Amino acid sequence: MSFLDDDKLREECGVFGIFNHDDAATLTTLGLHSLQHRGQEAAGIVSFNGVQFHAERHMGLIGDKFTKQSVIDRLPGDRAIGHTRYSTTGGDEMRNTQPFFAEFSGGGFAVAHNGNITNAMTLRQELQREGAIFQSTSDTEIILHMIAMGKEAMFTDRLESALRRLEGAFSFVGLTNKKMIGCRDAHGIRPLVLGDLDGAYILASETCALDIIGAHYVRDIKPGELVIITDKGLRSLFPFEKSEKRFCIFEYVYFARPDSTVEGRNVYDVRKQIGVELAKEAPADADIVVPVPDSGVPAAIGYSQGAGIPFELGIIRNHYVGRTFIQPTDSIRHMGVKLKHNPNRKLIEGKRVVLVDDSIVRGTTSQKIVQMVRDAGATSVHMRIASPPTMSSCFYGVDTPESHKLLASRMDIEEMRDFIRVDSLSFISLDGLYRAAGEAARNNDMPQYCDACFSGEYPTRLVDHEDRDNISKIALLSEAKG
Repeated sequence: MSFLDDDKLREECGVFGIFNHDDAATLTTLGLHSLQHRGQEAAGIVSFNGVQFHAERHMGLIGDKFTKQSVIDRLPGDRAIGHTRYSTTGGDEMRNTQPFFAEFSGGGFAVAHNGNITNAMTLRQELQREGAIFQSTSDTEIILHMIAMGKEAMFTDRLESALRRLEGAFSFVGLTNKKMIGCRDAHGIRPLVLGDLDGAYILASETCALDIIGAHYVRDIKPGELVIITDKGLRSLFPFEKSEKRFCIFEYVYFARPDSTVEGRNVYDVRKQIGVELAKEAPADADIVVPVPDSGVPAAIGYSQGAGIPFELGIIRNHYVGRTFIQPTDSIRHMGVKLKHNPNRKLIEGKRVVLVDDSIVRGTTSQKIVQMVRDAGATSVHMRIASPPTMSSCFYGVDTPESHKLLASRMDIEEMRDFIRVDSLSFISLDGLYRAAGEAARNNDMPQYCDACFSGEYPTRLVDHEDRDNISKIALLSEAKG
């Protein structure tokens, strides 16, 4: 993670798979390129050519590592799966780069996973006592071991048995000698979509990965659904007990690409509507609305339209600050966000400014941006946040600081306003966020989304974390409400 980005919730991971296409590896590379926003640490692809599996895994960005001459030609076959990674469980090491692969008695199996298995440590310890030897520190590897040690005769039965033991959030793609497999957890916390390209089935985290290769969106994989794709077509199974759908609402706020459609809603439209709702809930006496680029732009457009205040690009982002641009010495750290953001003084000077951002995590970046805008001549600065206060850690595939490091977990709104040094500070309400996402309001008895980072109400058991001090409240709604 770049020190310039250490005050944002970190992206999760992206998965992609394609079955029965001659250019499988090339298309997988392109799909992963579209999913690069979900993880920039490492990427991998596993292909199968009818005889053997081929794997390439590399640290770094897709475009830097996966070129036709150096990598793609070493991935033959008409089927492949891929993964782009940001580490949430396990370190940022090569051994944790996915897809993982194992040779079973009946053939090979590769798997790539987005999410976080919240009982992974418990399962890992159990498997180790039974003789399993792990090669990584990633939670994804336990899936391979549970399948390998399963007692059922058929691979699909061993897979289903393994999946039923998992807690938490997972969307994954898998590849065997004969099948491509996709699955979402029972609550559908993480996204996974099904596409088609000239008869070839595709699985991907987001629809933007379909767009880049000219594929057609077919549908979302349903919560709790296991799809098995073979030369004979697609078979759908539901191995889990039926649970309430709890898709991660922060996908709409920040994680998903704005040109993607997730759970039937265009992400850009939702983000604009968040801004409209925010303008209704928290108006400001101001001259211009300025987004904190890039993630604050759609909500700022919506706020501008809702409030009738002109939208201006008052902060310009430098997109070419690399992860190793310069060593983060104390003097460079002191420069802070100036390496990445620069105010457009001509637009800001003498103006009352509304700054719109997607979230506040630790608050340190917000503090520096506000000061930068004041130094550019703003007469007042009002901050509006396109999500509720982030008060609790996420255990479902998002790298969130422990709760005591989250600004909203230790300060009220007025204390945060004073810390960030703005004239006013407001966050969208949970009900406002739900309205922007297409709901009338939040159903407090059974929330329609996973909003644990805002509410502290987790939809699954957090087996490996229940004795940690960064859980403010565990509301096991799926068990309590049936």
